[in-house]
Amino acid sequence: MELANINRVYFIGIGGIGMSALARYFAKRGIVVCGYDKTRTNLTIALEHEGILISYLDEESVVPVCFAENHPDTLVVYTPAIPKNSNILHHFKSNGFSLKKRSEVLGIISQGMFCVAVAGTHGKTTTSSMIAHILTDTGFGCTAFLGGITSNYNSNVLFGKNNVVVVEADEYDRSFLTLHPDVAVVTSMDADHLDIYGDESHLHESFYLFADQLKADGKLFVKEGLPLHGITYSSNSNAALNASNIHVENGNFVFDFKDGFTTIKDLSLAMPGKHNVENAVAAIGVALSLGIHPQSIKKAVASFKGVKRRFETLVNTPTHIYIDDYAHHPEELRACFDAVRQLHPDKKLTVIFQPHLFTRTRDFADDFAKVLSTADEVILLEIYPARELPIEGINSQFLLDKMTITNKEICGKDSVLEHIKNKKPELLLTVGAGDIDILVEPLKNALKDA
Repeated sequence: MELANINRVYFIGIGGIGMSALARYFAKRGIVVCGYDKTRTNLTIALEHEGILISYLDEESVVPVCFAENHPDTLVVYTPAIPKNSNILHHFKSNGFSLKKRSEVLGIISQGMFCVAVAGTHGKTTTSSMIAHILTDTGFGCTAFLGGITSNYNSNVLFGKNNVVVVEADEYDRSFLTLHPDVAVVTSMDADHLDIYGDESHLHESFYLFADQLKADGKLFVKEGLPLHGITYSSNSNAALNASNIHVENGNFVFDFKDGFTTIKDLSLAMPGKHNVENAVAAIGVALSLGIHPQSIKKAVASFKGVKRRFETLVNTPTHIYIDDYAHHPEELRACFDAVRQLHPDKKLTVIFQPHLFTRTRDFADDFAKVLSTADEVILLEIYPARELPIEGINSQFLLDKMTITNKEICGKDSVLEHIKNKKPELLLTVGAGDIDILVEPLKNALKDA
């Protein structure tokens, strides 16, 4: 399907972070965009304010008239998270519409463009957002499809003046295999999505296939230690691209960048943690490969405000600090906790964690328990099921029992706010990828005024 021939697009699952970016892209092009999602959220409300018609009822009757019958200029995009028995999905399938996954549409859009793709089981949203910001802030320009809301632009899609596109390449369901990048970054290959891959070896196989799809003269940047051949990057001097003299100044991480040819001293990054320094090293490497001047890159890195729900400091008063993060894998939690401890080593850390998926909780229960037990106090919410049905015996109590700390408990979403108001923790961290985000604003208000 040619982009130029598309006049109408319907999104099934439009509220997803990746789906909403595509919806905004097509709407910006003047194309009729409508969609369905199960739940009304801040993101879908924002889309509505941008002129996109969204329904929240999974019934054929709510599909707009212009999508009632199949036309060759109509595209229907769906997410694998939509249940197979969805009435709206059935409507489009039974009427012979062209249905594409989000990843396929990204592949179509990026064809004929200079594509920078960032893959990894974690780190890809921050790294791709950093790259997009550097390219935009320096005037180089790019279109970007991101897996989070960037704080600099308050959006998950950027529109550029040139033929460069930055995309977050999602390994879930092997989605990233629709892309053929000119420049690729692989941030991590930790075991995840085992409900799809079965084991770590099959996950790794998909990353090898992704790397093989790099164009013949393309560049591959790889986090040091990963089993891929490419230009290595890290926060230590063993990698081709590296950071040194890492230290904290006024809450920012300051470091020097070296790649054997270029040195950039005293870079300042507002996103804390060694893992974010490494993400920045990769982003700087990509920008240098595109010919952007080092001092322009330094200025752009300093002005990067981060991504919503990626180590976002929401309250910072003399009595209370509240940080929110999207971490939902043991390695992500570990990196997040390390960053918190580096910034606030003397404060008691209270964590509210919402496990995401029954299978992930089951597969990584011991690792989750080990990391969570390094906090001073943990409050577990019940598991967010997302696309999954319950698994017998796999619940938050199962995880709680494996944790070795004394101060641990399970709390419902409806009562956790009152709980925190009573406790008034000095350092609060909320983590998880489910609907824990609905608690963020109430918790922020409660602690800001405490």
